[in-house]
Amino acid sequence: MRRLVLFSLVLATVAVACSDDSGPGRPAGTSGPTQTAPAEPPPSGTGADLGAVSVRLEPVVDLESATAVATRRGDERLWVTEQAGVVSVVENGTAEVVLDLTDRVTSSSNEQGLLGIAFAPDGETLYLNYTRVEDGETEVVAYEMGGDTPDPVSFRSILRVEQPQANHNGGQLAFGPDGMLYIGRGDGGAAGDQGPGHVEGGNAQSLDTLLGKILRIDPTPAGEQPYRIPTDNPFVDGPEGAEPEIWSYGLRNPWRFSFDADTGDLWIGDVGQNTIEEIDFAAAAAGGGAGVNFGWNELEGTSEYSGDEPPPNAVPPIFEFDRSEGACSVTGGYVYRGEAIPAMRGAYLFSDFCDGRIRALVQENGQVVAERDLGIEAPEVTTFGEGPDLELYVASRGEGLFRIEPV
Repeated sequence: MRRLVLFSLVLATVAVACSDDSGPGRPAGTSGPTQTAPAEPPPSGTGADLGAVSVRLEPVVDLESATAVATRRGDERLWVTEQAGVVSVVENGTAEVVLDLTDRVTSSSNEQGLLGIAFAPDGETLYLNYTRVEDGETEVVAYEMGGDTPDPVSFRSILRVEQPQANHNGGQLAFGPDGMLYIGRGDGGAAGDQGPGHVEGGNAQSLDTLLGKILRIDPTPAGEQPYRIPTDNPFVDGPEGAEPEIWSYGLRNPWRFSFDADTGDLWIGDVGQNTIEEIDFAAAAAGGGAGVNFGWNELEGTSEYSGDEPPPNAVPPIFEFDRSEGACSVTGGYVYRGEAIPAMRGAYLFSDFCDGRIRALVQENGQVVAERDLGIEAPEVTTFGEGPDLELYVASRGEGLFRIEPV
């Protein structure tokens, strides 16, 4: 079986080079229409009883280095990306390749490859995020759907970002409850986010780069521009030099973020540097992360990393865990909103690439009120997925795709 042996989200200790985020297809600052989330989302985080949860992992299909899972409106199948550059649909225990981008994608390092997938809310456009074989830049592209499969001829490049190193590429794509496309970007790689050419604090703390951020765009073309910048993005009107695509910043490598299907709350698994893995949280009712600084690289979790004191506007993680028990790289998941496991409804599930334990936590009013190891694990957990019925899936590099089911 073909394997990409070095798939890992562990940091690479190589030197950081200077980054210039300008690239083909980036508008300098266009504005476009935006949709707004409901003014009064329902209360979040209530209902789960972790002590009553009893679950198992049910094998679904054997896949090679799955990196992301998505669903399409009106389609009961799962859509899965694999690191080497293929998109497959999973149905009835089998996976069928529907798009092969191996000639476009480089996966020569442990964190490069085809890393993200999302469908437009109407299901008519497929969006992918990968590292380019030519130069290692990360690129977001679109394909129009031709019936049940992507039309290869419809390829459209939306956004390219230069990468100074081969690691910390982020890669997550997700449409938020507002209908906008959110994009995860790591800090540019190497160790410590030195970020030369930017302010003290590296790329993640610098608003003049798209690295170390979650971006928010309207991927609808506007004339010759491949996408639009929503007029309510937090840095559209400055400060001077700030990139208007930025939604949140101060992130090292946001490896999997998601929106609570009931509340719209934003959850982020951000990979740590030396000792701390963190889960970040932004309530939809409090802006959903707009303009939020999550602290890296002046903070690693709640601990000081590079600064004498943390940024005054830094928002601490809702949860953190250290690497003393074998963890190395958090894999963010989803808040469970399915029906099969009532006691778990409202709990956020996550894991770690190295220890593979599936864990859950419950928040109320932005504070963790319960946390538990669910007693199931998989080797090298790379991503979670949410099915059309809101049941949850876990991808393992070693053993394929699983569904979380009640015992």
